[in-house]
Amino acid sequence: MHPTPNPLDIPVLELRNVWKRFGKTEIIRGANLAVRAGERVAVIGPNGAGKSTLFNLISGRFEPSSGEILLNGQRIDGKKPFQINRLGLSRSFQITNIFPKLSVFENLRCGVLWSLGYRYTFLRFLADLDDANERAEQLLDRIGLHKKRDTLAMNLTYAEQRALEIGITIAGGANVILLDEPTAGMSKSETRRFIELIREVTQGKTLLTVEHDMGVVFGLADRIAVVVYGEVIAFDTPEAVKNNPRVQEAYLGSVLAEQQAAEAAH
Repeated sequence: MHPTPNPLDIPVLELRNVWKRFGKTEIIRGANLAVRAGERVAVIGPNGAGKSTLFNLISGRFEPSSGEILLNGQRIDGKKPFQINRLGLSRSFQITNIFPKLSVFENLRCGVLWSLGYRYTFLRFLADLDDANERAEQLLDRIGLHKKRDTLAMNLTYAEQRALEIGITIAGGANVILLDEPTAGMSKSETRRFIELIREVTQGKTLLTVEHDMGVVFGLADRIAVVVYGEVIAFDTPEAVKNNPRVQEAYLGSVLAEQQAAEAAH
């Protein structure tokens, strides 16, 4: 008899030999990844490596050509994005994805409704949903936008809109969070504040993020997955990845040199 596996040993998110082809073009080539509960993983790699495609496969926007994707031990490849979301996975996008003509509070309340059991019921007044309103107020505090509670989302600054999107992403109570280039377009000071926000709101959750800023990657991630030409060529601690000869040759050396040169120029 085989021993019963320890639930703590089961990856919360796992990719098993995942391939994605568009016609004859192979974008993801046999990707394997096993993410533990509660860890923060950064996905890095050159442009065109397949990072966003990997996110789209995990979140259900694309279906793998072959291979398996599991969430908490359950296969999710082939499921629709909303089905995967209900199983506990939520993602943000490179382009800010909010309701621009709703207030900050209304955006967050929309995010919490399904997780609290409110389905397609239009006969109840939202103002009377005390639990949804309370949860939205709590989220306002967590993302630091309470003073902008009644501001239309379209009138927020770019960094504030990204913070709101983070709030919407975690509003449903998902335990696995995917963030696609969360600090893109931010200044250094905005990036520092935003990383602290991400740390705070994802505490106790599993985080998978695509990020180009190596300062963010090495400061935030517990482990780093390096994707090159659709393959995960390394998946290890930041220090081990930094010193991996294959990673240095394929990607990291040139990126760090570029960033150091840019910093020296300023």
